[in-house]
Amino acid sequence: MDRPLVAVVLAGGTGTRLYPASRSHRPKQFQSFDGEQSLLSATVDRAGFADEVYVLTRPEFAESVREHAPQAAVLTEPEPRDTGPAMVYAAHRIRDQLSEAVMVTLPSDHRIDGDFAGTARTAAQVADSTGGLVTVGVEPTRPATGYGYIEPGERRDGYHTVASFTEKPDRDTAERYVEQGYYWNAGIFAWTPNAFLGEARQSSLGPLVEAMDSGDPDRGFAAVDPVSVDYAVLERTDKAYVVPASFEWDDLGSWDAVERLLDADEAGNVVLGDALLEDATDNVVATDGHVSLVGVSDLVIASYGDRTLVIPKDRAQEVRDIVAQLRADGLY
Repeated sequence: MDRPLVAVVLAGGTGTRLYPASRSHRPKQFQSFDGEQSLLSATVDRAGFADEVYVLTRPEFAESVREHAPQAAVLTEPEPRDTGPAMVYAAHRIRDQLSEAVMVTLPSDHRIDGDFAGTARTAAQVADSTGGLVTVGVEPTRPATGYGYIEPGERRDGYHTVASFTEKPDRDTAERYVEQGYYWNAGIFAWTPNAFLGEARQSSLGPLVEAMDSGDPDRGFAAVDPVSVDYAVLERTDKAYVVPASFEWDDLGSWDAVERLLDADEAGNVVLGDALLEDATDNVVATDGHVSLVGVSDLVIASYGDRTLVIPKDRAQEVRDIVAQLRADGLY
C-alpha cells in the first residue's frame, strides 16, 4: 500500500452510560478504570501502527487530549453530532492535509487484547484495494443485545462483503445471529477520504460534505441532524466489507461491562475502588470513595464525588435515560 496510513481516534463523547464516573466535565476517555493509563492514552498507543495519529474531539476537550496523548495531532469538530458528522469532518480535514491517505478510525473506549495492529493494517489494505468502506467484525462471545451485528456475505481473500447490518437486536435474534456466524460491529472502520466522502455525499450528510467543500463546516454541522455513521452511510452503501478481528474486544460502554474486565470475588462481586461487602452477591461496585453493601444482589452501585447511582445490572443500558433527564436540568 503506497498511501499514508492514518489513525483517527474518536474522543468527543462523554460516556453517558458510565455516569456518575463520567460527567460532562470529566468524560470517560480521560479516566483509566484500572489505575493505569487513561482509555484515550491506551487507544493512542494502540494506534502506533499508523504513520500519523489524530484525535478528533470537541473544542472544550482539546487541552485534555493534548495532556493524555501529546504524540497525537488534535482535530476539533465544531460541535458533537454523533459519529456521522464527526467522520465527515475528519475525512475532509485529513484529505486537505494528507491528500489520499487511508484512514482507520477507532473509538477511545475499547479494551483490546491481541493483534490489533495486524487487523488494522488488513482493513486498511482492503479499503485501499477495493475503494470501499471497511468495518472490523468481532466474533461474538455471547448474544449481546447492546451491539450492532454484521451478516457476512461473499468470502474473499481475508475479508467478506457485507450482506446486512442490524442494530441492537432482541435476545432471541441475537442468539440466532451468534449461531449463524454473524459478527459484532466493533465501530472500527477503514476507508480513503474520497471513498467515504463520496458515499456520505449521497446520504443525509450531503449538506455537511458540500459545506466543508466550501470551507464552512459550522454551516454544515448546523444543516445536519445527529446521526451515526452506521445508519447514515454504512447501512446504505453497496460497497461495505468486513474484516474479521484477530483480537479480543470489549466495549467499556456501560457499567455491566466492568464485570467482564475485572476479576470477581468468591461471591461474584466486581469492585473498582474501596468497598465493604457483607452478604452481597453478583454486584458491580465502582467508587472514588467508599461504598458498603449489605444483603443485596445483582446491582450496579457507582458512587463518584457527590453523585451515586444504584440500578439493577440487567438495566444498566438505561443509565442514558437518567443522564438525559439530568442534562435537561443542567445537572450532568
